Amino acid sequence: MGPASLFDEQAPAYDANGFHDRVATALVDGLEHTPVRTVLDVATGTGAAAFAALRLLNPASVTAVDISGGMITRAQERAAEFDPEGRISWLVAPAVPAPVSDVDLVLCASSLHFLGLAAIEDWLRVLRPGGRVAFTLPFAGTFSPSGPIAEHVAADLPIPSDVDEAAAVAAGFTDVRVRRWETDGRVVFLVHGRKP
Repeated sequence: MGPASLFDEQAPAYDANGFHDRVATALVDGLEHTPVRTVLDVATGTGAAAFAALRLLNPASVTAVDISGGMITRAQERAAEFDPEGRISWLVAPAVPAPVSDVDLVLCASSLHFLGLAAIEDWLRVLRPGGRVAFTLPFAGTFSPSGPIAEHVAADLPIPSDVDEAAAVAAGFTDVRVRRWETDGRVVFLVHGRKP
């Protein structure tokens, strides 16, 4: 099963337990309310990071991209409540290469481990100089994908065991900060950096 079909199947219940919303909020909150005008939310899923960006950073626009049409449909349903002004543009498209450039902020919550290191290189391309990146990584000690999900985990991206290993994934970025964060017995690393 391809990744689009796999995530299409998961879309209706993907945000039911609130985990992805909590992770995305913690990730965006770690930006310390940095002023941004344009945001790219990569592999948006049901829009958790895009909505958190609107709520916490108040950008002029957000472009949210996902390979799964089912996820985008679910995000658009949620947008009636969380983006009534329609500042988010929803695109069904591959995450790499990103369909935009010269953005102030790239977000990627709960997805980089599916995209691999090519995404990091692409984010350096699409960010303006001084632009920010914020992404999450699972913790090796609690990350145990199975079944079809396991088949889509990127082979080139090492799943980190500590903050130093998580920081190493942000190669090419400066001012890299990593925080270990836990909710519902699941641990993730929140990684923030800046394009030189």
